[in-house]
Amino acid sequence: MAKVAFLGLGVMGYPMAGHLVKAGHDVTVYNRTASKAEAWAAEHSGGQAATPREAAQGCEFVMSCVGNDDDLRGVCLGDDGAFAGMSAGTVFVDHTTVSAKVTRELYAASGDAGISFVDAPISGGQAGAENGVLSVMCGGDAEPYGRAEPIIDAYARICRRIGESGAGQMTKMCNQIAIAGLVQGLSEALHFAEKAGLDGRAVVEVISQGAAGSWQMSNRYETMIDDEFNHGFAVDWMRKDLGICLDAANEVDASLPVTALVDQFYKDVQKLGGGRWDTSSLIKRLRAMG
Repeated sequence: MAKVAFLGLGVMGYPMAGHLVKAGHDVTVYNRTASKAEAWAAEHSGGQAATPREAAQGCEFVMSCVGNDDDLRGVCLGDDGAFAGMSAGTVFVDHTTVSAKVTRELYAASGDAGISFVDAPISGGQAGAENGVLSVMCGGDAEPYGRAEPIIDAYARICRRIGESGAGQMTKMCNQIAIAGLVQGLSEALHFAEKAGLDGRAVVEVISQGAAGSWQMSNRYETMIDDEFNHGFAVDWMRKDLGICLDAANEVDASLPVTALVDQFYKDVQKLGGGRWDTSSLIKRLRAMG
């Protein structure tokens, strides 16, 4: 088993780090709010550190799951950053959804420091993290990825290297692009059912077994019908991710008209006060329109 540091104990990172302990790894955590690291250490009998550098010292692998590009730079770089505490030949695995640009920047910086960097964004939501069944999409060099994969397996249903540095983040963008269209389609279907006087649950029972079926339909339709939106990935986070997707689309000359439209729909949800509602709250916007 490995000596591992985990940086960032949000709704995803907290249970992910716990799964590493359950798998038998020696885990030290860091979190910007120290009280959360203290709580995790008490719950899991693990270690905690005051800085990313201290957490990374002596570790074979350092995993991160933080908020955005700047947060990731903050835990990686500088005198107190993880890179400063890592030994040559060790591996940094980033599970944050960030831009491919910062991923490649940190990949280059890690090489200068004699360490390896794997971008490994995740999908599956809070429930996936808690149950240890996340989808992990990776980019980076094959050899360090091969060493990291058995560690990642502690909280993954599937883990795959897609290509070189940045490929994991690009794959996560594909994931978010697909989800945006699916949730809007499901919202419109349920809204139409309501307006037509149909029993939404009966409708989904039938159509979910055909070509319209999806994870979003199976896992979100009931709470959407019940007007409950505290069950997953927040609108604010989705808009951050879709912004990354749209910026990358300009770089690679891809057309994402539906994604751009749904991003604006999520902006409308934010204006309704739903920034912390889950992404299925797109239906709330349709209901507000009458």
